[in-house]
Amino acid sequence: MNQTVEKGKTLLVDGPASVTLISGRAEVFGSSVNAANKVVIREGKRLPFAVIEKAAFDISLGENASAEQVDEDTIPAVWTRSFEELLKVQDKPVTVMVLGSVDSGKTSFCTYLMNRLLREKKRVAILDGDLGQSDVGPPGTVAYTFATKPITDLFSLEAKNAFFVGSTSPSTAVDRVIQGLTLLEKEVLCSEQDFVVINTDGWVEGEEAFNYKVQLIRALDPKVIFCIQQKDELSSFLSIPERPVTVVDSPANIRQRTREKRRSLRELGYIKYLRSAKVQSLPVSWLRIEEDDLLGLSRMCENNRQAEKIYGLLGMKPLHYAELKDKILVIIGKNRWIGSDNIRRVREFTEKEVVIVRKGEEEGLLLALYNVRRKFLGIGVLREIDYARKTLKIFTPVSKEISIVSLGRVKLDKNLREIPVLDEDKPLSF
Repeated sequence: MNQTVEKGKTLLVDGPASVTLISGRAEVFGSSVNAANKVVIREGKRLPFAVIEKAAFDISLGENASAEQVDEDTIPAVWTRSFEELLKVQDKPVTVMVLGSVDSGKTSFCTYLMNRLLREKKRVAILDGDLGQSDVGPPGTVAYTFATKPITDLFSLEAKNAFFVGSTSPSTAVDRVIQGLTLLEKEVLCSEQDFVVINTDGWVEGEEAFNYKVQLIRALDPKVIFCIQQKDELSSFLSIPERPVTVVDSPANIRQRTREKRRSLRELGYIKYLRSAKVQSLPVSWLRIEEDDLLGLSRMCENNRQAEKIYGLLGMKPLHYAELKDKILVIIGKNRWIGSDNIRRVREFTEKEVVIVRKGEEEGLLLALYNVRRKFLGIGVLREIDYARKTLKIFTPVSKEISIVSLGRVKLDKNLREIPVLDEDKPLSF
């Protein structure tokens, strides 16, 4: 369908949709929309087309998508003032951190700053720390890239490097998020950028979230901090000692997404980074396996003297056994059985919790792949563990030599939709 929008008004389009400018002038987050170039809006996303000169649009709407006109520019005036103040900072590189709650407009603001800076011929890096709604890297990662031209959606960028956290919630992986962002920021600062825009996750409520964000601020040491507020949800962040904070308005027409919509956006990320994937078989002996406390794969090649004693107490030889710092992992066949008395005897002998996992429960675990220099190569999905041959079958598009595998705590089905991960806190009952 076609719509004509007068100068000074804004066309708001909710995806899935595509928009083509037929005539006139319009911008999206400070990025000029070129005539005849189709702008694609993902499901769960809203883009504002601010009309500079009377414009005609060709709009194609998918299921549950919509388009409406509003009478004003939806970009808050304080965004423009914030950008202008940012330009005045002389000491380069300028690290900029953006804080805000879920669906407050953090990513939109980061996109706006990036586009305006690029129009001023500045060199800009984006460091994406929102692992649950990651745009630059795959879901479950923090990542960075270098921007070369204004865009309407950070999702169209490709990561230069990433750090796999393995979770989609920072609350369960605070140290990993901080570690990853610190390492990536150090790498970015060596690249002679003028500005580094750091997007963060939306976990801001409660004491734990506040302490986490304070740790993050101290670790990354941004020169400028912007807090996007809808009411006063970030008031506690305004008094961080020796850290000047600028309050920025959230857009009035911001779209609130359900948990299901946010999960759907993540699933688009899995699809993007697993495109053209195929199953590869990798010997465990060739790999260093990290974050391995779910399956104990790094111990598959060990000759454990205690193993025979454990097998006797279990009353069987499992497919795999691993003794970790705080628990005993036992992998058994899909149709095998272990008596509760046997499990109790192993617990008493080792003085550790015993976790029983059936073969097949590992299928679908998200993982990251690195080369020998620990350069991030991409993500994959664990399809199967062959315990007899001691190999991993991994679904991944990565074709370069893989040396390190890092296991995550996200699980995907064959259609790359998130499903519950195996719960080690609820051992199987027999």
